[in-house]
Amino acid sequence: MRNYEAIKSFEENENDEDLEIGNQEQEQEHEHEQEQISDSTTTTTKLKNKIVVDEQQPKSHRLLSLDVFRGLTVALMILVDDAGGLIPALNHSPWNGLTIADFVMPFFLFIVGVSLAFTYKKPSCKVDATRKSILRALKLLALGIFLQGGYVHRVNDLSFGVDLKQIRWMGILQRIAVAYLITALCEIWLKREDIVNCGSTLLRKYRYQWALALFLSVIYLCLLYGMYVPDWEYEVPTEPSKAPLIFSVKCGVRGDTGPACNVVGMIDRSLLGIQHLYRRPIYARMPECSINSPDYGPLPPDAPSWCQAPFDPEGLLSSVMAIVTCLIGLHYGHIILHFKDHRIRIIYWMIPTSCLVASGLILDLFGMHVNKVLYSLSYTCLTAGAAGILFVGIYLMVDVCGYSRMTLILEWMGMHALMIYVLAACNIFPIFIQGFYWGSPHNNILKLIGVAT
Repeated sequence: MRNYEAIKSFEENENDEDLEIGNQEQEQEHEHEQEQISDSTTTTTKLKNKIVVDEQQPKSHRLLSLDVFRGLTVALMILVDDAGGLIPALNHSPWNGLTIADFVMPFFLFIVGVSLAFTYKKPSCKVDATRKSILRALKLLALGIFLQGGYVHRVNDLSFGVDLKQIRWMGILQRIAVAYLITALCEIWLKREDIVNCGSTLLRKYRYQWALALFLSVIYLCLLYGMYVPDWEYEVPTEPSKAPLIFSVKCGVRGDTGPACNVVGMIDRSLLGIQHLYRRPIYARMPECSINSPDYGPLPPDAPSWCQAPFDPEGLLSSVMAIVTCLIGLHYGHIILHFKDHRIRIIYWMIPTSCLVASGLILDLFGMHVNKVLYSLSYTCLTAGAAGILFVGIYLMVDVCGYSRMTLILEWMGMHALMIYVLAACNIFPIFIQGFYWGSPHNNILKLIGVAT
């Protein structure tokens, strides 16, 4: 910080011979310099006052624990993608149940919610903030469709392009984009100007956001357990010269949460079209559909008719509860904004965390099973509570105790999460490397180092 001093007064003329000759000129000059001194003193006083005000204002520090949490989630995602096929505990659960891989998506959504509390804490213009949030969501949506819509093919396949009749509309980034937009709009428009000094005033200030989270949860439950699911059928393509195989799935039920007759799949088939859904459904790894369960494999002789049906794990109805996860993360961000004491923050975090974990376990115990594909209410509560526990632990280690050196790599990964996701998780980097080969596409660098086959 620079120190500012007043400009010193001019030096008096000590030459006696010039005093009488230039007396009038000196008096005018003296008056002029006195004005300069006065102006300079005023300017210096203003600068000093500004510096004092700046020193009194709290400096904005980046929340390192949030970057570390995001980086840890990215690292977990890469681990799941690379080792999930080898270690069942790291792979997604085929249907009901919870594995390490099933925490990745809700962790990302939770982090998005926490971040939005800082991004839109006090927008200067709500209309401009709304326009920016819509633009960001559209960019994320377009990137997700490009990466997961089918335009970029698998590793060992250097071709590209997608038939618009079969493009996949939903995906990981698309779900994050939807949750981001709804949560951002809530933070911009659905909060009051109340002063927060305790937990009750915090809830009162953001009560409309909590009302929306409750409304979305009720709508999800009403649709999941109340809508009628009729019989349906789908086609499985065979050889180009032969007609596709047609499979019929018998349903005619309400409230079914199994793979074949749930409302989540019915809504996606009706609104998006079955040809635009994910063609490698997670339930194809169930024992009923794979002899290599919990991995993919050939169909058993008595496999049900629905085993090969497309199903999108990031569908429309399940994304409703993804928004709720994002709103929960937003609440944790509000606690950071309004409470500066570490102990108070941790207390106000652990109260909803404990309630969420307990609610998730109780709901699962009473038949509302933890299910990542359906994004069930029990799954929402349990994973959001787990995110809260992990976030509090990282916050204690990094921001409170100051153990940040050991997490520098995770912090860097968290600050470049989207880039790492695009390059690593979406196979852009491996496909780019495979584009350089000797004579045949199979003779590439990845095969040379033993990564590709």
